[in-house]
Amino acid sequence: MSGNLEQLLAEEAELQFDHLSHEDVLALGLHLLERVRRERLPVVVDVTFSGLTVLQCALPGSRPDNLDWVRRKKNTVSRFWHSSFYMGRYYATKGMSLTDKPHIDASEYVDHGGSFPLLLRGLGCVGSITVSGLAQDEDHALVVSVLREWRASR
Repeated sequence: MSGNLEQLLAEEAELQFDHLSHEDVLALGLHLLERVRRERLPVVVDVTFSGLTVLQCALPGSRPDNLDWVRRKKNTVSRFWHSSFYMGRYYATKGMSLTDKPHIDASEYVDHGGSFPLLLRGLGCVGSITVSGLAQDEDHALVVSVLREWRASR
């Protein structure tokens, strides 16, 4: 994953939804969980919708620290309505990090890849799908891949 800003914005445009229900988001989370279990990935997964944690699971090999990474990544998505990977690449092009901004607390936000917004066309961000435990570009690529698979199966 190159982290090209245009490519990351194109992913966000591609992976928007016309409709999402709580049941849809739960099905998406279960699809993610099935994938990481099948591949035996040492990650924490989290799917949030309308302010509710719909699914959160720590897979074997993940660590308590991954829960904090998930929290900070999804805080970033919730605040900026962009993937946490996009936010990191965006600030890297400016020679800085998101948390270099004076109003951004590093204990609450992080600009590392792995959280992706659940975007409803015409409305905006209604939740997030997040993974922590792999390298940030791998976390991001996993989430994007799962979103594509799930959308193709509907």
